[in-house]
Amino acid sequence: MRRVVFNQKGGVGKSTIACNLAAIAAARGRRTLLVDLDAQANASRYLLGKALDEQRRTLAHFFDDILGYRLFPEGLASYVTRTRFPNLDLLPSDSRLEELQYKLESRYKMYKLRESLEKLPVYGEIFIDTPPALNFYTRSALIAADTCLIPFDCDDFSRRALYTLLDNVREIQNDHNRNLRVEGIVVNHYQAAAKLPLRLVDELRGEGLPILDAFLSASIKIRESHHQALPMIHLDPRHKLTAEFAALYDHLAQ
Repeated sequence: MRRVVFNQKGGVGKSTIACNLAAIAAARGRRTLLVDLDAQANASRYLLGKALDEQRRTLAHFFDDILGYRLFPEGLASYVTRTRFPNLDLLPSDSRLEELQYKLESRYKMYKLRESLEKLPVYGEIFIDTPPALNFYTRSALIAADTCLIPFDCDDFSRRALYTLLDNVREIQNDHNRNLRVEGIVVNHYQAAAKLPLRLVDELRGEGLPILDAFLSASIKIRESHHQALPMIHLDPRHKLTAEFAALYDHLAQ
């Protein structure tokens, strides 16, 4: 299963959701890979911590080697790095992805990620984190994925962006990946005591949008998780937010 976590709006929790779901899958014994396509490398930093600074082979090297026809015989596997968490590997990002984007677009390399991931049969779960934009990397991810998971922050700005996002996903489905399925919309930073989030969720459900039942609460604990480079299941297995990530994973795994 290849799952892309995608939203064109920043700050909605893409990297946090991708990393925590990947960590839970790995903790459940699934051989798991996290692909970090965002030049900000937040997901890579989350899983590797300071060890990210020592990485010699990243996705930027992979795409650069594609442009120069220098791929290693073992393909994408040679760019994978192990994390300190059992069963969880990473294709790390770095800032050079930004400067490579125009060359990759002009030479129409959008299918290379899918072709390369299809040659990695060892992984039962692959999570793809994306930048907050519809660009070469997000299109490559949507073309490579089986399903799309959409984080949603409960405010009007996120709601307005949601309709454009769904249109863009449908365009990718029609033009590039007819097997792509929208798995659902994840309500993130949810505050049960506030009236606005509840109203927004009810209205979106009334419009027929696929809002998932497993909500993720707002919690200061997630900042500690980022700071220590420990996904919630490793930082605090008994925390409410850890249980919510586990419930979301279980819902998706059904």
